[in-house]
Amino acid sequence: MNSLPLSARARIEIYLPDQTVQAYQDLLRTVVDEFTLTFGGCSVIRGLDGYYLSRFGQTIPDRVNLVYSDADFDFQENADAIAVYMDRLREGAFAALNEEAVLVAFWPVYHSS
Repeated sequence: MNSLPLSARARIEIYLPDQTVQAYQDLLRTVVDEFTLTFGGCSVIRGLDGYYLSRFGQTIPDRVNLVYSDADFDFQENADAIAVYMDRLREGAFAALNEEAVLVAFWPVYHSS
């Protein structure tokens, strides 16, 4: 069996608190729209059990929604641009929500061509 060539793409993820408050729902919709327009689509996994350590040293349970998309460009060649994009996502999330932390991550994912 011949193996297919693999290409490293950038997976971009943002973990948003799963709240019924309108600002949280609006931000979720905005991120979905942004990822869909920018990368051609995205996936949302809703209602994940998340935990974080508060600045006061307490473990806080937090339901989160994960929104992710695989960018259709090379991970290594675009790492700096992706980092800038992620910073903007994080800043936008902080501006829209009253949160201690919002996690935005990216990492290489391999697709078969």
